Formats: sequence, C-alpha cells, structure tokens
Amino acid sequence: MSGHGIEERGNLVVKRFRGCDQGKHEREWRALTLLAEYAPGLAPSPVRADLDDTSATILMSRVDGMPLRGSRVRPEQITALASTVTKLQDAIPSRLLAQLPAVTWDQTYAVEEIRTWCAQPLPESTAHAVVRARKEGSRWLDRSTFAVSTAPVFCNGDGNLANYLWDGSRVHVVDFEYSGRNDRTMALAEIAEHVSSWVDTDFDVSYFLGHF
Repeated sequence: MSGHGIEERGNLVVKRFRGCDQGKHEREWRALTLLAEYAPGLAPSPVRADLDDTSATILMSRVDGMPLRGSRVRPEQITALASTVTKLQDAIPSRLLAQLPAVTWDQTYAVEEIRTWCAQPLPESTAHAVVRARKEGSRWLDRSTFAVSTAPVFCNGDGNLANYLWDGSRVHVVDFEYSGRNDRTMALAEIAEHVSSWVDTDFDVSYFLGHF
C-alpha cells in the first residue's frame, strides 16, 4: 500500500515517489528543509531532490532507530515521543507556518471523506456490528460542531507509529509526504486514533495525551 520506494545507500536514503498527487514530493522536501533549519536532528537531513511530477526522488540522510509500531511502547518511549511531537509542532515560526498548505487530511477533508464513505452501500454480508458501528459513527459526526479551539501547528500529517523511530534515547520522525499546517488537537488525534495505536501495538494513548 506504500506510495513510494526506499533505497538505502550507506548513510543516505533515496525515496522514490510512485505518484505525486496532492504534492507529496513537494510537501516532503519542504518539511525536511524547514526542519533542518529550525529543528535539526528531529528528521532526516535533506541532501538533494528531483521534484519532477512524473519521477520525483528525494535524497536524505539515514535515520537510525526502531519503529514504535508493532511493539510494547514503554513509558520512557512515550515521553520521548511526546517531546518529539511537541518540538515538531512548534518548530516552524508562525510567519512561515501561516504560508504552508494544510495537511492532506485536515479536518474539513477528513469529514467530507468519511461522509462520502458512509453514504456508500455495504455488502449484504457485512457483519451487524460493522453496520451498527458505521451508523453510530455517522450519527456522532452529524451532531458534532468541530470548533477549532487550538493554535495551528506544523504536522507530519500521518500518525502511523511506524513513522516514529526510537534510537535508544530519543524519537525521530520520518515520512512527511502529507505534512503541512494543522490544528493541534487534530494533529494529536492523528496519533491517538491511528489504527497503529490500537491494533498491533501496545500503546498507552491516555498516558501519551497526558503529556499535553
């Protein structure tokens, strides 16, 4: 399901984009460049890029560490993750942040997509629990106001715990093809509600959110 290919070259990594819809290659390069200036060491360092829409590639430094996904995330790792997320969110100066596009899955887009999915018919063989869950979710969505009450922040746009690498003392971030400006609450929800936080990882969401 990956939208890119990865090739390791010693201490460098080549990321090849299979598709450049929604400006994924530009988002990634912009994020790496900004973070190299305002939060060095948090993410891979950019080396060079070919941003051609048909065959985009980005050369970056290799980041050591083990993905948090698929493991038991220990309290000290959660604390380090919260520290990294805070630094990531607050790294970009407000004057530059205001010029960035919203993350690919911002609040408005996400709500529209979910409503579209919920309007599609389900196969007759769909389990009753799934039908009920979708109905209740749609009902909740329809009565929600989604008032934005927190400050805009920079966000990598993907809460998958596989994108957060533990090196033994701190957590680094990779994969910025959905990155941009986001609401702080929505940015935290992307991690707390991502399938990787609930299905194949032992991750204490309440303890994580308690750091904010």
